[in-house]
Amino acid sequence: MMKACTILHSSAGLYTKAVVHLNAIGDFMPPLFLRLILAIEFGTAGFEKYHGTNWFQEVTFPFPFNLLPPDISWNIATYFEIFGALALVLGLATRFFSISLVLLTIVAIASVHWPAQITSMNDLITGYRIVDEKGDGLGNYKLPLLYIVMFLPLIFKGAGKFSIDYLLSRKACCRYLH
Repeated sequence: MMKACTILHSSAGLYTKAVVHLNAIGDFMPPLFLRLILAIEFGTAGFEKYHGTNWFQEVTFPFPFNLLPPDISWNIATYFEIFGALALVLGLATRFFSISLVLLTIVAIASVHWPAQITSMNDLITGYRIVDEKGDGLGNYKLPLLYIVMFLPLIFKGAGKFSIDYLLSRKACCRYLH
């Protein structure tokens, strides 16, 4: 019995040490990886728009975004994706760019990825997919929805310790204390 208690106590100590190390790593690694993967996705989309032709002429945007001419919408999307990606890599103004890219993604879902019409819950569930291979108009909003979910930790917790935001907040905090 004594040996079992010693093993249990030792195991609990190892577990506690592991949790402490994982928490320390969790302050910078997960936000960094989220920022990098989102930067790759949005940067790629932005550069494709920058080097491509404006297909926003063919898209029906929801109100109030339909008030802007397609050329302006195209430029806003292009440059927010490019500069947002760069800001995410650096961890600069992360919450601002995360919220901006979430709004851009919501507009994309509403205007491009959402089902053309929903007659049943099955239509809505069918639209939760990566691509609309059949061209059936049932949408493909899965990937943009996943991007939104990936932005949530960056919006609520920030860019993490490996970021310019963190360095600026430490500098501001130190200046405030002195």
